[in-house]
Amino acid sequence: MFDPTHVDLPTLRKRAHNLRWATVPPGVIPLTAADPDFPCPAPVTEAIAAFLAKRYFSYGPPEGLPEFRDSMARFFQEKRNIPASPASILPVDSAAFGIYLTCKAFLQPGDEAILFDPVDFLFRYAIEEAQAKAITLPIPAGSAADFGRLKKLITPRTKLICLCNPLNPTGKVFTKDELLELGEIACQHDLIILSDEIWSDIVYKPHSFISIASLDPGFCDRTVTITGFSKSYGLAGLRIGAVMASNRKHYTRLYEASLHQSTVHGANLLSQVAATAALDHCGQWLNEFVSHLHAMRDHCVSRLNRIPGFACGYPEGCYVAFADITGTGRSAIEIRDLLFDQAKVAVVPGLPEWFGPGAAGHIRLSFATSKAILDEALDRITGTIRNKTP
Repeated sequence: MFDPTHVDLPTLRKRAHNLRWATVPPGVIPLTAADPDFPCPAPVTEAIAAFLAKRYFSYGPPEGLPEFRDSMARFFQEKRNIPASPASILPVDSAAFGIYLTCKAFLQPGDEAILFDPVDFLFRYAIEEAQAKAITLPIPAGSAADFGRLKKLITPRTKLICLCNPLNPTGKVFTKDELLELGEIACQHDLIILSDEIWSDIVYKPHSFISIASLDPGFCDRTVTITGFSKSYGLAGLRIGAVMASNRKHYTRLYEASLHQSTVHGANLLSQVAATAALDHCGQWLNEFVSHLHAMRDHCVSRLNRIPGFACGYPEGCYVAFADITGTGRSAIEIRDLLFDQAKVAVVPGLPEWFGPGAAGHIRLSFATSKAILDEALDRITGTIRNKTP
């Protein structure tokens, strides 16, 4: 399912936006936004077609379709060992909105929230949109979290810890011991844990994913778990995710802040149908996708480490490589421009506005594509850098 014949470049050049095929000049290979080049699983489109055949598009329940909530609850129970019920699930129009919604529900102007550095810019954006202050905990690539430093960051204004696990862009998967320590700190200081788990399906052996809410009832009671379907199943354009809160008071705050009950916001019914099909019928597809990604990870990192001035560790999760390019003597933006202009490959530079100051000296590359496309991009990168190395 994941060979070059399953990458439909003509369609991607029309539909794949957000720094990808539809937004770059012809001939440029985009290893940019973390969005797979492969089509979604067939059961997803079959479920959408069956729903469409009835030709009714009535308003759905603001709290979400029962079948979607049932499937999500089973997922959390069986795959994540979290004691979830359908009543604790709220569909949202993306995991990104789930992050925004959680910050909106639990932060007031002047509050503080702790986020990692580097991490996806959406966390800082959501915190600052709530008029709160983002406090950063550095976790450099290849490093364990420094929880002694975390404790020193907590003040009376701290209300929220943002956990991104696996961690984009470094690919770190948090260990059980790390999660236990983080959870204990949250309990000691009465903090909400925002656990973004959108990458939780994409983890490479021998590493394994653990949901922090599964480790202790006290952790579960204060955790808002967020997930989505763009990374695991290629459904980014359907804009669908889920927020889960076992604490009923927390769920109520999230639901009221969502404005779903007013019809101002809400999760698209077709997207909920698609996500339900993904959860219920696409397990084998996902297993094969992760197997392909594991092979691409090993191949991509091995090749990056043979490029002069590049150094890259093996991500434990996610399908992005976070390469240190300081050995080239050039900045991330200079490497980004050089590769775009001369190699005709687009990558994401480690700029503060993308990932925070801890991303300096790095570029991020997605390897969720075919080996043929990945090799072509890496050949171009290697040739360009070698030609520019003194």
